[in-house]
Amino acid sequence: MPVGVLQTLAAVEAAETVGITDGQRFSYALRAALCSSQMEWKAFDRLFDAFWSKNKGGFDSVKDQSPRTTITPQQSSDAQVLIGLEGSDASAADNEGVLVSGASAQQRLKKVDFSEVSRADMVALEQLSLRLLRRMSIRLSRRLKIDSQGERVDIRRSIRRNVTRGGELLGLAYKNRKPQKKRLVILLDVSGSMNLYSLFLLRFAYAIEQHFKCVDTFLFSTGVVEVTDLLRTPKLSEALRKVSQRVPEWAGGTKIGGSLHEFNRRAGRKLSSRTSYLIILSDGWDTGPPESLAAELRSARSRVQKLIWLNPLLGLKDYQPVTRGMSAALAYIDVFAPAHNMESLLALERYF
Repeated sequence: MPVGVLQTLAAVEAAETVGITDGQRFSYALRAALCSSQMEWKAFDRLFDAFWSKNKGGFDSVKDQSPRTTITPQQSSDAQVLIGLEGSDASAADNEGVLVSGASAQQRLKKVDFSEVSRADMVALEQLSLRLLRRMSIRLSRRLKIDSQGERVDIRRSIRRNVTRGGELLGLAYKNRKPQKKRLVILLDVSGSMNLYSLFLLRFAYAIEQHFKCVDTFLFSTGVVEVTDLLRTPKLSEALRKVSQRVPEWAGGTKIGGSLHEFNRRAGRKLSSRTSYLIILSDGWDTGPPESLAAELRSARSRVQKLIWLNPLLGLKDYQPVTRGMSAALAYIDVFAPAHNMESLLALERYF
């Protein structure tokens, strides 16, 4: 089941409300908090019973009286579509919803939190996001090009050019700098706590890769894997399938400091203080020591023009970056902004 931060918080609140002494009542509360489709609803009792029966402190009274449900190939395919490992055509909606069109529907989709996207809206949001991110990527690539006109007047060339005009400086010559391509380096957190967000943020990275020449993309959880070449694949579904095969630790633990250390050691050469922007997409939940995260961020920040951290949790009401890791990181971040919906991702333009 795709369970992210919002679902986890809902489950904790449910447990606090109904208590955990009555196994059946507890299972009902968790099912209401965690299940968002018929397939998940049917599978929940079996999973709940299997988990608690293997724990010494489990609920002996919990017995699944409902018929055992076998996941069919069609349901398995639906699950793959949900996590982005299958093609995104209209038939993938499986008649659960209709593709959304119109200005008002698009505005709604731009604002919906990625962790709350319904199955019916999945395909429509993917189509909308790729179109909007493509436009943003093109505008961004143009903006980051250095103007061909130099910033300094070339006095010698100006005088020589105007000798035939009696020495009056009717036209100025400029010293042109050699154009330097701006580079974007993306570090995307694909740990368990980021699962519902990382699937959409990977589409963001894909759109940037497709329309921006100098981009390097890395995925991390407890280690770092570069996927730049895979995101150059023309078809999104094929790119996502290749990524899933290369990244074995998807939805695993989180070691942001350790992953940044590995990145700085292996790929730090991709960063240049005059031409690089480092974009980290993560919720900041780090299981390592905060001192390690701070040291690695300090090292990375010294080699880039700007460090941007996009955190999906900033989209939650009353969120404060009070975790030890996130608190340690703030001192080295130029831009700290949300990344919980399409609207927040499109706002990236303003930071360049």
